[in-house]
Amino acid sequence: MTAADLVLPKTRTGRRRAGKQLHAGPVTYVALTVFALVSLAPLVWTAIAASRTDRRLAQAPPPLWFGGNLFKNLQTAWDQAGLGTAMLNSVIVAGAITVSTVVFSTLAGFAFAKLRFRFSGLLLLLTIGTMMIPPQLAVVPLYLWMSDLGWSNQLQTVILPSLVTAFGTFFMRQYLVQALPTELIEAARVDGASSLRIVWHVVFPAARPAMAVLGLLTFVFAWNDFLWPIIALNQQNPTVQVALNALGTGYVPDQAVIMAGALLGTLPLLIAFLLFGKQIVGGIMQGAVKG
Repeated sequence: MTAADLVLPKTRTGRRRAGKQLHAGPVTYVALTVFALVSLAPLVWTAIAASRTDRRLAQAPPPLWFGGNLFKNLQTAWDQAGLGTAMLNSVIVAGAITVSTVVFSTLAGFAFAKLRFRFSGLLLLLTIGTMMIPPQLAVVPLYLWMSDLGWSNQLQTVILPSLVTAFGTFFMRQYLVQALPTELIEAARVDGASSLRIVWHVVFPAARPAMAVLGLLTFVFAWNDFLWPIIALNQQNPTVQVALNALGTGYVPDQAVIMAGALLGTLPLLIAFLLFGKQIVGGIMQGAVKG
């Protein structure tokens, strides 16, 4: 028997083991169930509190199951906070910020990843460096700037400062370095494609998974943003987070109504994830494989 005869059976066995599908054990299911329950606990508690009365929430022990006041509290929160206008404003603000951030960040990320121009490394370093600056430092000069433009209490005051982000540019740059072959761009140029056509037919399709992930992250951040909208807007033209702030005012705030408002403010994010969650997770996994 030769050495090859001894090696081949092991190699075939190793290949069979490598191609064998892995199955999760009981411990994995228990761990995933625990993690899922812990993750869902705040949302479930918000729904339970929104279905109770403020007096019941003040008692001990707190309620652990749903009550009968959910729709009443939702209606009260909707009317008191004016959530109809606030929801529309948040959709406009978050949608505009998401679209502009994804498009501009993809263009800038493509330029930093695949184009060669002077001072590209320095510009990328400066872009990343802006992520280290606390946003609170820019509140006063940004407010003065918007006041000079005459945009106080208008939605463009919230949209304009967030049209593109340093994180989005860096995120797309890192993805396109691996996901977009330089040979593909060179082949398109040889075929006579213009820069705009290359971006539309080559860059955007290759960056689609990362664009989906960045879009979801940007939409969630823009929807939940509170600091700058509460400064730039008022209760006559609020976003959801600014409107919900009105529910906490008063001598004795109604905690059940506040929880109902928080639940209403969270529902659009849950719906967006249910509709696009599969694409988002697929984009994250595809980016992980290519990275």
